[in-house]
Amino acid sequence: MEETKKQIDELILNMAKDPQNAEHYHKLAELYLEMEDYDKVISVLESLLTIHPNDIQGLVGMGTMWFYEKDFRKSLQYYNRALEINPKNYLIYYNIGNVFAEWKNFDKALFYYNRAIDLNSANPEIHNAIALLYQDQENYIESKAYYEKALSLDPENITALVDMGNVCFKLFDYDTALELYKKVFVLNPDNKIVAIAIGNTLTLMKEREKAYNYFEQALRMEGDNYRAYICYAIALSEFQEYDMAVEMYRRAANVSPKEINAQVLLANLYTNFNHIDLAVDLYREALRIKPNNAETYMLLGNAHYLQGKIEDAIASYRSSISIAPENDEYKLVYTQILDEYIDKKRTGVLD
Repeated sequence: MEETKKQIDELILNMAKDPQNAEHYHKLAELYLEMEDYDKVISVLESLLTIHPNDIQGLVGMGTMWFYEKDFRKSLQYYNRALEINPKNYLIYYNIGNVFAEWKNFDKALFYYNRAIDLNSANPEIHNAIALLYQDQENYIESKAYYEKALSLDPENITALVDMGNVCFKLFDYDTALELYKKVFVLNPDNKIVAIAIGNTLTLMKEREKAYNYFEQALRMEGDNYRAYICYAIALSEFQEYDMAVEMYRRAANVSPKEINAQVLLANLYTNFNHIDLAVDLYREALRIKPNNAETYMLLGNAHYLQGKIEDAIASYRSSISIAPENDEYKLVYTQILDEYIDKKRTGVLD
């Protein structure tokens, strides 16, 4: 850190002596980027572009900074300016593709990614980006083909290995998914997310002890254990070790008290065993933490219905619809239960 600060001071001095030298600005921006001082990165690049408005590196750098700030319109403005100056730069097309991918504009994102490939077909990251684009569209076959291309260019590309593993998992090709995840684990044995992914895959392959082993490894690694506890609990439920599953859900709730997945999943488990009162308490706890969750209100409504508390169920369903009025499934459930309630009231069944 001290060495970096010394380099910054030297560059600022050099810039004062030679303010037209664009290279000083490039280096200073890179140093501030290393320090994660993004405001100063933007300030330096703005100064550079005031002097050299057509500096490609400065324009792309500004586009990238605004992209990370999630101001995609500003990001696109800088990338488009760079593209006007240098229409043969693959990186600019790639970055514009990223902007449209963030906007969920599949066609435009794909257009710019393909233009980037035309200019640099050997770059695996572009193929990764297209693969992810198709993956988001749930077109897993096409996605897999692009990940395979990326891996043919860079066999140890961890992003491609993990994401292709996820695609194979979605395609129920657990053997290939496991093979890919294990390749990543060899390259990066401290990868907590991949350890969990291997545990999940082994669970679905009915390899109980192997699955547990990877969940235990994940729990020993540095980082947040919330996801590991939840996935471990799901695996334990799958192998009918319900008491341990309950314990794992409780541990998850303790380590991340502001999250609700643990409470909801444990409530679902209780519902399956007809412990409806316990489930209701957990759904209510989840709603205290995140009161605007439509799905939790639906689940609470279902639990009330199983209790025979139809009016409470209807109230929960109504809350769900008020939060997610566009959800036709929620509306259908609400309408069916309401109609049933009205019929029973009319015939005197509920009196």
